[in-house]
Amino acid sequence: MEDSSVIIEMVHDWPKEQIVELYKSGGWWEEHYNADGLDSLIKGSFAFAVAVDTTTGIAIGMGRALSDGVSDAWLQDIVVLDDYRKRGIGRAIIQKLLDYCLTKGLTWIGLVAEPGSKEFYKPLGFETLPGEPMVFKRKEC
Repeated sequence: MEDSSVIIEMVHDWPKEQIVELYKSGGWWEEHYNADGLDSLIKGSFAFAVAVDTTTGIAIGMGRALSDGVSDAWLQDIVVLDDYRKRGIGRAIIQKLLDYCLTKGLTWIGLVAEPGSKEFYKPLGFETLPGEPMVFKRKEC
């Protein structure tokens, strides 16, 4: 990582307001969401990494892994605040999560890349899978 004032920590909790700001930065937070659920979100993740600016103590990036703990994991919610991008922080978050999963014996680690971001992930060892990701859409009754 190019920025020595940033460290990546594996955490089991973190101040909710900082996590909300990261989700907002990624475009994944809606105002009707309840921040009280973030404690369960973090604790329920197989791994949760936070990039911390050591000069402020504030979380400036995050990512998490969801897993069965046996063979498979999915990385998601990888985000770095705009002012901290292009410094290798996102790659460091992903590498920390990958290292954690690999040390736990997980052999299949996937993610769904945002449109236009595949080239970011390829140098980290990710390849495009055949097929299309799908999502369940609930129909209104």
